[in-house]
Amino acid sequence: MDLNITHYNGKDIPEVISQDIIISNYEDALDLLGSIYYQGYDGIIIHKKNIHEDFFDLSTKMAGDILQKFSNYRMKLAIVGDFSQYQSKSLKDFIFESNKSRHINFVSTVEEAFEKLV
Repeated sequence: MDLNITHYNGKDIPEVISQDIIISNYEDALDLLGSIYYQGYDGIIIHKKNIHEDFFDLSTKMAGDILQKFSNYRMKLAIVGDFSQYQSKSLKDFIFESNKSRHINFVSTVEEAFEKLV
């Protein structure tokens, strides 16, 4: 895993760059959160392909637990990807409600992610 740091509108924003799944479980997310937090960042971009599919199955409670931790630490998170493949109404509602906040956002492009994190 690499972090690509982009300076955008006066702010440094890290983006996870990897071909692997970085978040497979709650502990992986906490490790990532801690690492970013202690490096002094207040937001991060991660791609959907770097998150295990269980995250997008709300019955696992993985998404809720992880995103609650990001909110508690006031760490902004932008998840970049195509979410149209999911047919679950509850997941669509979850994404819609998350996108209303400024802390957790599901977006289609990295450019959108930068906008949400500044």
